[in-house]
Amino acid sequence: MNIDYQRSVSLRASRRAERNNQNQQTEDVEGEFFPTGKWSQDYPMKITWRRGFLRLVLAGGILWMFLIPTVLVFHVWSCQSSLAFFSAMCNRGSRVLIMLDTMGLVPRPAHRCLIPFADDLEKIIIPKRTPSEVVEQLTYITEDVVGNNGSSLPPLFGGHQSWLQRDESFELKSSMKVHCGFMRGGGVEMAPKDIRYAENCRFVVASGIFDRYDTPHQPSDISPRSQKLFCFLMAVDEISIDFIKKNVTVREDKDGGQWVGIWRLIVLKNPPYDEPRRNGKVPKILTHRLFPQAQYSIWIDGKMELIVDPLLILERYLWHGKHTFAIAQHKHHRSIYEEADANKRRKRYARPLIDLHMKIYSYEGMEPWSPMKNTISDVPEGAIIIREHTALNDLFSCLWFNEVNLFTPRDQLSFGYVVYRLGGVFKFFMFPNCEYNSLFVLHRHTRKHSSRVELVKSLDEFKGNNGDLKESRGGLGLWTPYPGNLSSVLLLPVSRTSKAG
Repeated sequence: MNIDYQRSVSLRASRRAERNNQNQQTEDVEGEFFPTGKWSQDYPMKITWRRGFLRLVLAGGILWMFLIPTVLVFHVWSCQSSLAFFSAMCNRGSRVLIMLDTMGLVPRPAHRCLIPFADDLEKIIIPKRTPSEVVEQLTYITEDVVGNNGSSLPPLFGGHQSWLQRDESFELKSSMKVHCGFMRGGGVEMAPKDIRYAENCRFVVASGIFDRYDTPHQPSDISPRSQKLFCFLMAVDEISIDFIKKNVTVREDKDGGQWVGIWRLIVLKNPPYDEPRRNGKVPKILTHRLFPQAQYSIWIDGKMELIVDPLLILERYLWHGKHTFAIAQHKHHRSIYEEADANKRRKRYARPLIDLHMKIYSYEGMEPWSPMKNTISDVPEGAIIIREHTALNDLFSCLWFNEVNLFTPRDQLSFGYVVYRLGGVFKFFMFPNCEYNSLFVLHRHTRKHSSRVELVKSLDEFKGNNGDLKESRGGLGLWTPYPGNLSSVLLLPVSRTSKAG
């Protein structure tokens, strides 16, 4: 028993010594920089496997880095593809696409389309003028009113039009006399040299730059025939002419006329309004008053570069369909109430004043646009206006301008209302927005608008010492007591049909 017990103890001690010896050898081998023996043969293999594994992980990470953007790009491309198979694969309601769209990473397809212009510009025949119908004679009020107390009120460019005069101006007669800006002493003075030049213009491409917001952009693809036929007239204020001279070359002809390329600069002294947006509406809407000898005109905003021959434009949008007034459809909105909502969201004008403007229109029966109406839309894209200067078109322009003068300078809110008040007598051609975008190249303004009125959020901000926020020479209809009970008007919530704004 003792012998067996001693052997067992001796055997366990021997095995423990062997294990300790092996562990010591292992530690010695791992501690060596250049191992030898069996361990020296296995170590390079382990290093190779470790390096291979690290390289595999790194390559996989790089692959994922490229794979994820590739999948996202394919997802976006499939949604924009014109191929039915890939378009059907797109999930336009996916959170990924919505997130990328919100970040501005989803490319927008060019909203352009081909326009069926005349094949040969030289063969275009200019038709006879459209005879006057409904309104045969149109004249204008040029003297402002006198106050009830016998004291003369300061003359305003748009005049102190009363609510009764406004209502009467929508009652069509064969002979009419209406407010239409250009009150004597109200502003907008043109130099005699520019008046003489404009008197010879029958076909006009007009534009305007006010308060240094733009520089002139030269039209392209203008035929020799159109260069002889059209006057390219750009109305500018004195601040803008100085800015233009510092940034582009302005040449002067022998008669003192100032030119930038094809554009004849028409300097308008004594701006009629405190707010530059309203000043820009004078040449835009009242082109027939600023250039009274013009028979046809094409208005383009100052930030736009015309890329289509103007004679082709007249043939396509007026003469081909026997129209006299053409304007583009708005890209996003058809109801003025939806457009008003977008203007408030984008801070294009004081929100409470836009609401007041819309309450007056609602009170006067202006319904939101619906397919039941006889118009394609109540909201135009007003950066291009194409018209023959007939008496009815001139009347419409006067009434449209009067609304801009009385309320807000956002002319897109007033266009459909004037159409409504004329009871369908005024006919116009509203062409697709994709064609509108094919007529020009859009450039950015040189700076942002800076009117304090645009940022006002409540009518209380206009009270007290903040009376300077009121446009003292425009928007009088928002401050003159309205004859109706607007407290009973409740503007309905707008159903936003687009993400515009």
